[in-house]
Amino acid sequence: MTEIRYGKHDISFYRSHPERGIFAGRVAVDVFGDNFMPAYSEGDNRNVVATDTMKNFVHAMALEYPGDRYETFAHFLGRRFLDEYPQMRELRLRVREQPFAGHSGKLFSPLADDYETVDLRLDRQRVHDLYCGRANLRLVKLTGSAFRNFARDRFTTLPEVQDRPLFIHLDLGWRYRDAAQALSGGQLYGSGEIRDAVIRTFDDFVSLSIQHLVHEMGRRLFERFPDLVETTFEAQNRLWDTVKVSEAEPLLRVFADPRPAHGSIFLSLRREST
Repeated sequence: MTEIRYGKHDISFYRSHPERGIFAGRVAVDVFGDNFMPAYSEGDNRNVVATDTMKNFVHAMALEYPGDRYETFAHFLGRRFLDEYPQMRELRLRVREQPFAGHSGKLFSPLADDYETVDLRLDRQRVHDLYCGRANLRLVKLTGSAFRNFARDRFTTLPEVQDRPLFIHLDLGWRYRDAAQALSGGQLYGSGEIRDAVIRTFDDFVSLSIQHLVHEMGRRLFERFPDLVETTFEAQNRLWDTVKVSEAEPLLRVFADPRPAHGSIFLSLRREST
């Protein structure tokens, strides 16, 4: 039994765009199919599309693609690969946004900020999976978070806290009820719109733990975005250490970075079938 996959990863592209300024990102292409087995077993490369060719094809399609959405760019790219190369049976395409800030019509700065992600798997018959996301969020809330009534034993030293600052690293993802329909002209939500909804939840929800927080984020996303069928959250607790508190003004505090060890929380929510 074998599983075959090969491709080109970390293909960068930066395309000038009339509305967006710069439409940019990185692409990973993986090709699946046991018809490539002779290249492995016999050194027969007649069916093999060189990964350098894949890189050049991505660049050509970045120029040809008429839009500015990463989901539809991935779909456009996948369909064009399958049209161009009949020996490719199934593809996985991962696209990561490179965000830029615009200062004028010709001046831009790359941002080390949260960014959009798309993971698309398709063949000639259908879209198998579309997983969209927003990665690298860094969110700090100075008040409105608690952690109390957790299990305690002889190894527990952490005090209970009614109100604490909370600093989290967060990656979030979502799937659509009908991915093929969403890609072909249905409802595609903006990743920035979903990110902003998550940020609003963090801002106004008084959570009793990070687990409590991400569950509320998912619940509200389902309310706000009816075409989503699944949401996922991967969070890290990067809670700052409180090192100084003003005696005259308790809300005036100084924090410092904690030790490298951090808590990790994962949650996946799916809508009930209707």
